[in-house]
Amino acid sequence: MDSLPSNSNKSFHVRSNSLPSKPHPVVDEVDENLCRLRASEEATSSSSSLCQKLDRLQDLHDSIDKLLLLPLTHQALIDNKSVDELLEGSLKILDVCALAKDVLSQMKESAHELESALRRRKDDKIDVQKYLNSRKMVKKAIQITLKGMKKTNFQKSDESSEIVGLLKEAESITYNSIESLLSFVAGPNFPSKKSRWSLVSKFIQHKKVVSKDEDTNGNEVEMLDVALYQITNHKSDFLGRVEDVQNSLRKLESCVRNFEEDLESLYRRLVKNRVSFLNILNH
Repeated sequence: MDSLPSNSNKSFHVRSNSLPSKPHPVVDEVDENLCRLRASEEATSSSSSLCQKLDRLQDLHDSIDKLLLLPLTHQALIDNKSVDELLEGSLKILDVCALAKDVLSQMKESAHELESALRRRKDDKIDVQKYLNSRKMVKKAIQITLKGMKKTNFQKSDESSEIVGLLKEAESITYNSIESLLSFVAGPNFPSKKSRWSLVSKFIQHKKVVSKDEDTNGNEVEMLDVALYQITNHKSDFLGRVEDVQNSLRKLESCVRNFEEDLESLYRRLVKNRVSFLNILNH
């Protein structure tokens, strides 16, 4: 009879340690940010939706920075075999984010040069072709990158702690979001006459249906590409088409500027997170 209380106490002690405790508020914050991003993953990509996603990614990585300062996170990472994978993933995201920044910088420079050329109205055809050649280089660089990017889908593992699982999912969503941004910026290809006229038709309908003030959800990259295609393939009414290109240029430059600002803010947060990862491992 004397051994029963002892065993009972031991059993209670083990069970109380195994019961899940109330999640830390910061863990809840990370999970809530992930939920918002999950809900937008399948949404059709537009400049406004991508900017919103980049804003949410900044919120996510702000909360991750707070998570990485918690002692319970330090313990979870030190005791887990997935730390090397997380470090490799954070470096991969920084690399692709840096590439996206370079692409946007090149696009902004080319758009500015084209805008200046159209204002001068000298050697119009040559200057437009210069921009198109730059676009081809950007497209090629992005396409090579996208081919090398393996779509990552987060798979929850029973072996991973909750915190490690959240960090892995955050990496996956961030990586996929930047991939979506690159796909948007790459814009359309013109592989055949049929697809060309399809895009031209889309551009014309876009102009008829959507007013300038309401035009917030179109693909600014695609619209400019099509407007320039029209100029280079229709020698007549050049000046009449220049206005379309200038309008499309203004929208593209605004779009690129927003992307750049959001991407730069995200990049700083990603660097900060990686430094926190390294600090945890070096202690």
